[in-house]
Amino acid sequence: MKLEWLVAFFVLPMASLLAKETTAASSGKWWSIATYPQKSNIVTDTQGTEISLEPQMRPLNKRQRRMVRDNPGILLAISQAVKTAVTECKFQFQNRRWNCPTLMNVQGANSLFGKILNIACRETAFIYAITSAAVTHSVARSCSEGSVETCTCDYKYQRPSGDDWEWGGCSDNIAFGHRFSQKFVDADEKGRDLRFMMNIHNNEVGRLTVSSGMRRECKCHGMSGSCTIQTCWMRLPTFRTVGEFLKDRFDGASRVALRNEGVRGSSGSGGSSGSGSGSGSTNNNGNRGGRGRDRGQRTEGGTEANFQPYNANHKPPGARDLVYFDDSPDFCVRNEKVGTLGTVGRECNNTSLGVDGCDLMCCGRDYDGSQVRIKERCSCTFHWCCKVKCQECTTVRTVYRCR
Repeated sequence: MKLEWLVAFFVLPMASLLAKETTAASSGKWWSIATYPQKSNIVTDTQGTEISLEPQMRPLNKRQRRMVRDNPGILLAISQAVKTAVTECKFQFQNRRWNCPTLMNVQGANSLFGKILNIACRETAFIYAITSAAVTHSVARSCSEGSVETCTCDYKYQRPSGDDWEWGGCSDNIAFGHRFSQKFVDADEKGRDLRFMMNIHNNEVGRLTVSSGMRRECKCHGMSGSCTIQTCWMRLPTFRTVGEFLKDRFDGASRVALRNEGVRGSSGSGGSSGSGSGSGSTNNNGNRGGRGRDRGQRTEGGTEANFQPYNANHKPPGARDLVYFDDSPDFCVRNEKVGTLGTVGRECNNTSLGVDGCDLMCCGRDYDGSQVRIKERCSCTFHWCCKVKCQECTTVRTVYRCR
Protein backbone atom coordinates (compact mmCIF):
# COMPACT_ATOMS: atom_id res chain seq x y z
CA MET A 1 0.00 0.00 0.00
CA LYS A 2 2.85 2.32 0.89
CA LEU A 3 4.59 1.54 -2.42
CA GLU A 4 1.43 2.34 -4.39
CA TRP A 5 1.12 5.65 -2.55
CA LEU A 6 4.72 6.57 -3.39
CA VAL A 7 4.17 5.73 -7.06
CA ALA A 8 1.02 7.84 -7.21
CA PHE A 9 2.62 10.76 -5.37
CA PHE A 10 6.04 10.92 -7.04
CA VAL A 11 6.35 8.76 -10.13
CA LEU A 12 3.12 9.59 -11.96
CA PRO A 13 3.42 13.39 -11.65
CA MET A 14 7.05 13.20 -12.79
CA ALA A 15 6.07 11.05 -15.78
CA SER A 16 3.36 13.55 -16.67
CA LEU A 17 5.84 16.43 -16.46
CA LEU A 18 8.36 14.62 -18.65
CA ALA A 19 5.65 13.82 -21.19
CA LYS A 20 4.64 17.48 -21.35
CA GLU A 21 8.23 18.65 -21.84
CA THR A 22 8.80 15.98 -24.50
CA THR A 23 5.69 17.08 -26.38
CA ALA A 24 6.81 20.70 -26.23
CA ALA A 25 10.36 19.96 -27.34
CA SER A 26 9.36 17.65 -30.18
CA SER A 27 7.23 20.19 -32.05
CA GLY A 28 8.12 23.41 -33.80
CA LYS A 29 11.46 22.19 -35.15
CA TRP A 30 10.43 23.11 -38.68
CA TRP A 31 10.51 26.80 -37.71
CA SER A 32 14.30 26.74 -37.84
CA ILE A 33 14.28 26.38 -41.65
CA ALA A 34 14.01 30.17 -41.73
CA THR A 35 17.53 30.45 -40.27
CA TYR A 36 19.09 28.72 -43.29
CA PRO A 37 19.89 30.41 -46.62
CA GLN A 38 17.36 29.18 -49.19
CA LYS A 39 18.56 27.63 -52.45
CA SER A 40 16.13 24.98 -53.63
CA ASN A 41 13.63 22.45 -52.39
CA ILE A 42 15.37 19.14 -52.74
CA VAL A 43 17.45 17.19 -55.26
CA THR A 44 16.06 13.83 -56.36
CA ASP A 45 16.93 11.20 -58.91
CA THR A 46 14.52 9.98 -61.57
CA GLN A 47 13.04 7.36 -59.22
CA GLY A 48 12.22 10.05 -56.68
CA THR A 49 14.78 8.79 -54.16
CA GLU A 50 16.44 11.51 -52.15
CA ILE A 51 20.11 11.73 -53.06
CA SER A 52 20.92 14.99 -51.28
CA LEU A 53 19.13 17.28 -48.86
CA GLU A 54 19.50 20.99 -48.47
CA PRO A 55 20.52 21.86 -44.87
CA GLN A 56 17.15 23.50 -44.21
CA MET A 57 15.44 20.14 -44.74
CA ARG A 58 17.06 18.60 -41.68
CA PRO A 59 14.58 19.97 -39.11
CA LEU A 60 11.67 18.44 -41.04
CA ASN A 61 10.27 15.02 -40.22
CA LYS A 62 9.73 12.35 -42.85
CA ARG A 63 6.21 13.40 -43.74
CA GLN A 64 7.09 17.08 -43.99
CA ARG A 65 10.03 16.31 -46.27
CA ARG A 66 7.76 14.27 -48.51
CA MET A 67 5.29 17.14 -48.73
CA VAL A 68 8.07 19.57 -49.66
CA ARG A 69 9.41 17.17 -52.29
CA ASP A 70 5.96 16.65 -53.82
CA ASN A 71 5.22 20.40 -54.00
CA PRO A 72 8.20 22.08 -55.70
CA GLY A 73 8.52 25.70 -54.67
CA ILE A 74 6.72 25.23 -51.36
CA LEU A 75 9.85 25.34 -49.18
CA LEU A 76 10.52 28.95 -50.08
CA ALA A 77 6.94 29.82 -49.14
CA ILE A 78 7.29 28.06 -45.77
CA SER A 79 10.61 29.73 -44.99
CA GLN A 80 9.14 33.13 -45.82
CA ALA A 81 6.13 32.31 -43.67
CA VAL A 82 8.29 31.75 -40.59
CA LYS A 83 10.09 35.05 -41.16
CA THR A 84 6.75 36.82 -41.58
CA ALA A 85 5.43 35.23 -38.37
CA VAL A 86 8.51 36.34 -36.41
CA THR A 87 8.25 39.90 -37.75
CA GLU A 88 4.56 40.11 -36.89
CA CYS A 89 5.04 38.59 -33.44
CA LYS A 90 7.74 41.13 -32.61
CA PHE A 91 5.56 43.98 -33.91
CA GLN A 92 2.51 42.97 -31.88
CA PHE A 93 4.50 42.57 -28.65
CA GLN A 94 7.06 45.35 -29.06
CA ASN A 95 5.60 47.24 -26.10
CA ARG A 96 5.05 44.22 -23.82
CA ARG A 97 7.34 42.74 -21.20
CA TRP A 98 7.55 39.64 -23.39
CA ASN A 99 8.52 41.04 -26.77
CA CYS A 100 8.75 37.78 -28.72
CA PRO A 101 12.53 37.21 -28.53
CA THR A 102 13.89 34.69 -31.05
CA LEU A 103 17.09 32.97 -32.09
CA MET A 104 16.58 34.11 -35.68
CA ASN A 105 20.27 34.65 -36.35
CA VAL A 106 21.36 31.31 -34.92
CA GLN A 107 21.50 28.88 -37.85
CA GLY A 108 20.08 25.48 -37.03
CA ALA A 109 18.80 26.57 -33.61
CA ASN A 110 16.75 23.71 -32.14
CA SER A 111 14.01 26.06 -30.96
CA LEU A 112 13.55 29.34 -32.79
CA PHE A 113 11.40 30.88 -30.04
CA GLY A 114 13.46 29.60 -27.12
CA LYS A 115 12.54 27.82 -23.90
CA ILE A 116 9.20 29.60 -23.53
CA LEU A 117 7.77 26.75 -25.60
CA ASN A 118 8.31 24.36 -22.67
CA ILE A 119 5.56 26.24 -20.85
CA ALA A 120 2.00 25.88 -22.11
CA CYS A 121 1.22 29.56 -21.50
CA ARG A 122 -0.66 32.09 -23.60
CA GLU A 123 2.56 33.32 -25.25
CA THR A 124 3.20 29.80 -26.53
CA ALA A 125 -0.40 29.63 -27.77
CA PHE A 126 0.16 32.80 -29.80
CA ILE A 127 3.40 31.46 -31.32
CA TYR A 128 1.70 28.31 -32.61
CA ALA A 129 -1.25 30.26 -33.99
CA ILE A 130 0.80 32.95 -35.76
CA THR A 131 3.20 30.44 -37.38
CA SER A 132 0.38 28.21 -38.60
CA ALA A 133 -1.45 31.27 -39.95
CA ALA A 134 1.69 32.43 -41.71
CA VAL A 135 2.11 29.10 -43.55
CA THR A 136 -1.54 29.22 -44.63
CA HIS A 137 -1.19 32.80 -45.84
CA SER A 138 2.17 32.36 -47.58
CA VAL A 139 1.24 29.13 -49.39
CA ALA A 140 -2.13 30.49 -50.54
CA ARG A 141 -0.47 33.61 -51.93
CA SER A 142 2.35 31.60 -53.54
CA CYS A 143 -0.24 29.52 -55.41
CA SER A 144 -1.83 32.58 -57.00
CA GLU A 145 1.62 33.98 -57.84
CA GLY A 146 2.60 30.75 -59.61
CA SER A 147 5.49 29.99 -57.25
CA VAL A 148 4.29 26.47 -56.37
CA GLU A 149 4.03 23.93 -59.18
CA THR A 150 1.17 21.88 -57.71
CA CYS A 151 -1.38 24.67 -57.28
CA THR A 152 -2.67 27.73 -59.12
CA CYS A 153 -5.25 30.45 -58.58
CA ASP A 154 -8.52 29.37 -57.02
CA TYR A 155 -11.06 29.30 -59.85
CA LYS A 156 -14.04 27.99 -57.90
CA TYR A 157 -15.55 31.49 -57.87
CA GLN A 158 -16.37 31.29 -61.59
CA ARG A 159 -20.09 31.28 -60.89
CA PRO A 160 -23.11 33.66 -61.20
CA SER A 161 -22.14 37.22 -60.32
CA GLY A 162 -23.90 40.49 -59.44
CA ASP A 163 -25.64 43.00 -61.68
CA ASP A 164 -22.61 45.27 -62.09
CA TRP A 165 -19.76 42.87 -61.37
CA GLU A 166 -18.52 39.44 -62.38
CA TRP A 167 -16.06 36.91 -61.03
CA GLY A 168 -12.68 36.86 -62.74
CA GLY A 169 -9.04 37.46 -62.10
CA CYS A 170 -6.88 35.28 -59.87
CA SER A 171 -8.23 34.47 -56.41
CA ASP A 172 -5.76 33.49 -53.69
CA ASN A 173 -5.97 29.73 -53.16
CA ILE A 174 -6.96 29.65 -49.51
CA ALA A 175 -8.31 26.09 -49.82
CA PHE A 176 -4.89 24.77 -50.78
CA GLY A 177 -3.13 26.98 -48.22
CA HIS A 178 -5.36 25.88 -45.35
CA ARG A 179 -5.14 22.22 -46.27
CA PHE A 180 -1.38 22.23 -46.77
CA SER A 181 -0.80 24.09 -43.51
CA GLN A 182 -2.96 21.58 -41.65
CA LYS A 183 -1.03 18.64 -43.08
CA PHE A 184 2.42 20.19 -42.75
CA VAL A 185 2.23 22.03 -39.44
CA ASP A 186 0.18 19.44 -37.54
CA ALA A 187 2.51 16.68 -38.76
CA ASP A 188 4.94 17.97 -36.13
CA GLU A 189 2.66 17.08 -33.23
CA LYS A 190 2.67 13.74 -31.44
CA GLY A 191 0.83 12.38 -28.44
CA ARG A 192 -2.63 12.50 -26.96
CA ASP A 193 -2.14 14.70 -23.89
CA LEU A 194 -3.42 18.18 -23.12
CA ARG A 195 -0.37 19.89 -24.60
CA PHE A 196 -0.85 18.02 -27.86
CA MET A 197 -4.49 19.10 -28.01
CA MET A 198 -3.53 22.68 -27.17
CA ASN A 199 -1.02 22.87 -30.03
CA ILE A 200 -3.40 21.32 -32.55
CA HIS A 201 -6.19 23.69 -31.52
CA ASN A 202 -4.07 26.85 -31.65
CA ASN A 203 -2.66 25.82 -35.03
CA GLU A 204 -6.20 25.66 -36.35
CA VAL A 205 -7.09 29.02 -34.80
CA GLY A 206 -4.33 30.57 -36.90
CA ARG A 207 -5.60 28.94 -40.09
CA LEU A 208 -9.21 29.91 -39.44
CA THR A 209 -8.15 33.51 -38.85
CA VAL A 210 -6.67 33.66 -42.35
CA SER A 211 -9.54 31.78 -44.02
CA SER A 212 -12.28 33.88 -42.43
CA GLY A 213 -10.53 37.10 -43.43
CA MET A 214 -10.80 36.50 -47.19
CA ARG A 215 -12.36 39.51 -48.90
CA ARG A 216 -13.66 40.40 -52.33
CA GLU A 217 -11.49 42.74 -54.36
CA CYS A 218 -12.62 44.33 -57.61
CA LYS A 219 -11.28 46.28 -60.58
CA CYS A 220 -13.40 48.69 -62.61
CA HIS A 221 -13.88 48.49 -66.38
CA GLY A 222 -15.65 50.86 -68.73
CA MET A 223 -15.16 53.89 -70.95
CA SER A 224 -13.24 56.73 -69.28
CA GLY A 225 -13.27 54.94 -65.95
CA SER A 226 -17.07 54.84 -65.76
CA CYS A 227 -16.94 51.52 -63.92
CA THR A 228 -19.95 50.08 -65.72
CA ILE A 229 -18.75 46.61 -64.83
CA GLN A 230 -16.30 45.25 -62.27
CA THR A 231 -14.17 42.13 -62.29
CA CYS A 232 -13.82 40.66 -58.81
CA TRP A 233 -11.74 37.99 -57.11
CA MET A 234 -11.04 36.82 -53.55
CA ARG A 235 -7.99 38.20 -51.80
CA LEU A 236 -6.23 37.23 -48.56
CA PRO A 237 -6.34 39.65 -45.64
CA THR A 238 -3.10 41.49 -44.93
CA PHE A 239 -0.97 39.62 -42.43
CA ARG A 240 -1.03 42.68 -40.19
CA THR A 241 -4.81 42.17 -39.94
CA VAL A 242 -4.22 38.52 -39.02
CA GLY A 243 -1.66 39.50 -36.39
CA GLU A 244 -3.97 42.08 -34.83
CA PHE A 245 -6.82 39.58 -34.59
CA LEU A 246 -4.61 36.94 -32.97
CA LYS A 247 -3.24 39.55 -30.56
CA ASP A 248 -6.82 40.27 -29.46
CA ARG A 249 -7.32 36.53 -29.00
CA PHE A 250 -4.11 36.41 -26.96
CA ASP A 251 -5.49 39.03 -24.55
CA GLY A 252 -8.70 37.00 -24.18
CA ALA A 253 -7.15 33.51 -24.26
CA SER A 254 -8.94 30.73 -22.37
CA ARG A 255 -7.24 28.71 -19.66
CA VAL A 256 -8.42 25.13 -20.05
CA ALA A 257 -8.18 21.59 -18.75
CA LEU A 258 -8.83 18.33 -20.58
CA ARG A 259 -12.36 16.99 -20.18
CA ASN A 260 -12.79 14.04 -17.84
CA GLU A 261 -13.60 11.75 -20.76
CA GLY A 262 -10.30 12.75 -22.40
CA VAL A 263 -9.65 13.27 -26.09
CA ARG A 264 -12.74 12.78 -28.25
CA GLY A 265 -11.61 10.80 -31.24
CA SER A 266 -9.58 13.47 -32.63
CA SER A 267 -6.86 15.09 -34.21
CA GLY A 268 -3.24 14.64 -34.41
CA SER A 269 -1.08 14.46 -37.23
CA GLY A 270 1.53 12.38 -38.72
CA GLY A 271 -1.12 9.78 -39.52
CA SER A 272 -1.33 8.33 -42.98
CA SER A 273 -3.91 9.54 -45.37
CA GLY A 274 -6.42 7.52 -47.22
CA SER A 275 -4.80 8.13 -50.56
CA GLY A 276 -2.73 5.40 -52.01
CA SER A 277 0.40 7.49 -52.45
CA GLY A 278 0.59 8.74 -48.87
CA SER A 279 2.57 11.60 -50.31
CA GLY A 280 1.06 14.55 -48.50
CA SER A 281 0.44 16.33 -51.78
CA THR A 282 -2.85 18.08 -52.42
CA ASN A 283 -4.81 18.89 -55.51
CA ASN A 284 -5.40 22.40 -56.76
CA ASN A 285 -8.45 22.96 -54.56
CA GLY A 286 -6.63 21.85 -51.44
CA ASN A 287 -8.26 18.42 -51.18
CA ARG A 288 -6.36 15.20 -51.02
CA GLY A 289 -7.24 12.20 -53.11
CA GLY A 290 -8.70 9.17 -51.40
CA ARG A 291 -11.50 8.78 -48.89
CA GLY A 292 -9.59 7.75 -45.78
CA ARG A 293 -9.80 9.72 -42.56
CA ASP A 294 -6.70 11.70 -41.68
CA ARG A 295 -5.77 12.06 -38.06
CA GLY A 296 -5.02 15.74 -38.60
CA GLN A 297 -8.64 16.55 -39.51
CA ARG A 298 -10.86 18.31 -37.02
CA THR A 299 -13.68 16.22 -35.62
CA GLU A 300 -17.31 17.22 -35.30
CA GLY A 301 -17.46 19.94 -32.68
CA GLY A 302 -13.83 20.86 -33.25
CA THR A 303 -10.80 20.43 -31.02
CA GLU A 304 -12.39 22.79 -28.51
CA ALA A 305 -14.85 20.02 -27.64
CA ASN A 306 -11.99 18.35 -25.75
CA PHE A 307 -11.50 21.28 -23.38
CA GLN A 308 -13.30 22.49 -20.31
CA PRO A 309 -12.66 25.89 -18.66
CA TYR A 310 -10.09 25.84 -15.87
CA ASN A 311 -12.49 28.12 -13.99
CA ALA A 312 -15.98 26.64 -13.96
CA ASN A 313 -17.46 30.15 -14.08
CA HIS A 314 -15.87 30.91 -17.45
CA LYS A 315 -17.38 30.02 -20.80
CA PRO A 316 -15.91 27.13 -22.82
CA PRO A 317 -13.43 28.15 -25.55
CA GLY A 318 -14.68 28.57 -29.10
CA ALA A 319 -13.14 27.43 -32.36
CA ARG A 320 -11.27 30.74 -32.77
CA ASP A 321 -10.16 31.21 -29.15
CA LEU A 322 -6.55 30.61 -28.14
CA VAL A 323 -6.17 28.13 -25.29
CA TYR A 324 -3.45 27.52 -22.70
CA PHE A 325 -3.12 25.77 -19.33
CA ASP A 326 0.03 27.13 -17.64
CA ASP A 327 0.56 30.51 -16.05
CA SER A 328 3.01 32.76 -17.88
CA PRO A 329 6.46 33.08 -16.28
CA ASP A 330 7.66 36.30 -14.68
CA PHE A 331 9.01 38.36 -17.55
CA CYS A 332 10.37 41.05 -15.23
CA VAL A 333 13.65 39.29 -14.41
CA ARG A 334 16.06 37.21 -16.44
CA ASN A 335 15.58 33.47 -15.98
CA GLU A 336 17.71 31.13 -18.09
CA LYS A 337 15.65 28.10 -17.05
CA VAL A 338 12.46 29.35 -18.67
CA GLY A 339 14.17 31.51 -21.27
CA THR A 340 13.00 34.95 -20.11
CA LEU A 341 15.33 37.92 -20.69
CA GLY A 342 13.82 40.35 -18.18
CA THR A 343 13.10 44.01 -18.84
CA VAL A 344 16.41 45.55 -17.76
CA GLY A 345 17.48 47.92 -20.52
CA ARG A 346 14.08 47.90 -22.24
CA GLU A 347 12.83 51.22 -23.61
CA CYS A 348 9.64 52.55 -22.00
CA ASN A 349 7.27 55.51 -22.23
CA ASN A 350 7.38 57.63 -19.07
CA THR A 351 4.07 59.36 -19.91
CA SER A 352 2.02 56.21 -20.64
CA LEU A 353 -0.22 54.42 -18.17
CA GLY A 354 -0.42 51.38 -20.47
CA VAL A 355 1.72 48.27 -20.76
CA ASP A 356 4.45 50.29 -22.52
CA GLY A 357 4.65 52.74 -19.60
CA CYS A 358 7.76 52.76 -17.46
CA ASP A 359 5.88 51.77 -14.31
CA LEU A 360 4.59 48.54 -15.82
CA MET A 361 7.46 47.78 -18.20
CA CYS A 362 10.04 48.20 -15.44
CA CYS A 363 7.96 46.18 -12.96
CA GLY A 364 8.08 48.95 -10.38
CA ARG A 365 11.83 49.45 -10.68
CA ASP A 366 13.45 52.78 -11.45
CA TYR A 367 14.30 53.90 -14.97
CA ASP A 368 16.85 56.25 -16.48
CA GLY A 369 16.48 58.87 -19.20
CA SER A 370 19.12 59.79 -21.75
CA GLN A 371 19.11 62.16 -24.69
CA VAL A 372 19.71 60.82 -28.18
CA ARG A 373 20.08 62.62 -31.48
CA ILE A 374 17.90 61.34 -34.31
CA LYS A 375 18.37 62.24 -37.97
CA GLU A 376 15.23 62.17 -40.09
CA ARG A 377 13.86 63.57 -43.34
CA CYS A 378 11.89 66.79 -43.09
CA SER A 379 10.53 69.71 -45.16
CA CYS A 380 9.82 67.42 -48.12
CA THR A 381 8.63 69.07 -51.35
CA PHE A 382 7.43 67.65 -54.67
CA HIS A 383 9.23 68.78 -57.83
CA TRP A 384 7.65 68.37 -61.28
CA CYS A 385 8.19 65.80 -62.56
CA CYS A 386 8.65 63.49 -60.57
CA LYS A 387 10.91 63.86 -57.57
CA VAL A 388 10.49 64.44 -53.86
CA LYS A 389 13.29 66.39 -52.22
CA CYS A 390 13.74 66.48 -48.47
CA GLN A 391 16.06 68.10 -45.99
CA GLU A 392 17.73 66.23 -43.15
CA CYS A 393 16.78 67.41 -39.70
CA THR A 394 18.31 66.44 -36.37
CA THR A 395 16.06 66.21 -33.35
CA VAL A 396 16.92 65.48 -29.74
CA ARG A 397 14.72 62.99 -27.94
CA THR A 398 14.79 61.67 -24.39
CA VAL A 399 14.75 57.88 -24.21
CA TYR A 400 13.84 56.10 -20.98
CA ARG A 401 15.13 52.61 -20.16
CA CYS A 402 14.43 50.27 -17.28
CA ARG A 403 17.12 49.71 -14.67
